[in-house]
Amino acid sequence: MLQLLRKIAFPFSLVYALVVHLRNFFYDTGVFSSKTYKTPTLCVGNLSVGGTGKTPMIEFLIRLLDGHKVAVLSRGYKRQSKGFLLADANSSVLDLGDEPFQMHQKFPEIAVAVDTDRNNGILQLETQVKPEVILLDDAFQHRRVKPDFSILLTAYGQLYVDDWYLPTGNLRDSKREAKRANIIIVTKCPESLLEEERLRIVEKLKPLSHQTVLFSKLEYNTVLKGESMENLTISAIRDKKIALVTGIASPEPLVNYLKSLGLLFEHFEFGDHHNFSKKDVQLFKDYELILTTEKDYVRLNGKVKNLCYVEVAHSFSSKDQIFLEKTLKSLV
Repeated sequence: MLQLLRKIAFPFSLVYALVVHLRNFFYDTGVFSSKTYKTPTLCVGNLSVGGTGKTPMIEFLIRLLDGHKVAVLSRGYKRQSKGFLLADANSSVLDLGDEPFQMHQKFPEIAVAVDTDRNNGILQLETQVKPEVILLDDAFQHRRVKPDFSILLTAYGQLYVDDWYLPTGNLRDSKREAKRANIIIVTKCPESLLEEERLRIVEKLKPLSHQTVLFSKLEYNTVLKGESMENLTISAIRDKKIALVTGIASPEPLVNYLKSLGLLFEHFEFGDHHNFSKKDVQLFKDYELILTTEKDYVRLNGKVKNLCYVEVAHSFSSKDQIFLEKTLKSLV
């Protein structure tokens, strides 16, 4: 039914495409202006709606920039606050949104801020925090800021070159805008990606002379995390009655990973950034163990007992990681 509705909506996707192309044309020709800043800015984003692993990539970059004064600026999607907000000890998931709150909890030593106005957010960070580098989360399409460096993510199996515009497809920006990226990272690759397949994808993406294509896979922590969990491994929960609860754009990789370990579970799938209600929680509250993603954990924590999450991170080949490390060091 969903696929049929998307096909019916094709005329609307043409209108959407026209608006996107006009907007980018106005920025390219200087009708709309983009601003640069004295603090180095590194943008991480995509051309599609969700599902490419932006938050784990920001976290990966934070780790690579260890030793530097890092700030993260996000829109704070679905937060209940307004304007600029710098996370502190009193901040909640409702104030920041799920992904910024997740990063704030995970990396309390760095500055995490939210603002729908990226220009104002950067100015506030430069005034209040004075970071050495600002990571712009999900900002590739926000052209009012011209970042010093851009990383574009595209998921293996859902490459932006094979996609179409919303609402028929998942593209929220033009494929041509990939030209603004310095690095294109193909995420969620299979465990063993042959060199021939890498070359085929690179040929399909057609990177420009200034662009480098890297490849990453998702790596899941076999030790579960949660306030009431202590050194509990995935293999140790096989005999429990488990509910897997997800509210992310693309839960398939996690589902497939858990199944590959022989885990049996009931999957309760919700939309991306879903705000779990009391009615939702009633659906799975009687399970022995509630398994979820890290992003969903911050929205579910305190609402249900026996809750834990599977931590996920990007993993690169040693060659690609060395290249990324050298590139980041040249920016800061």
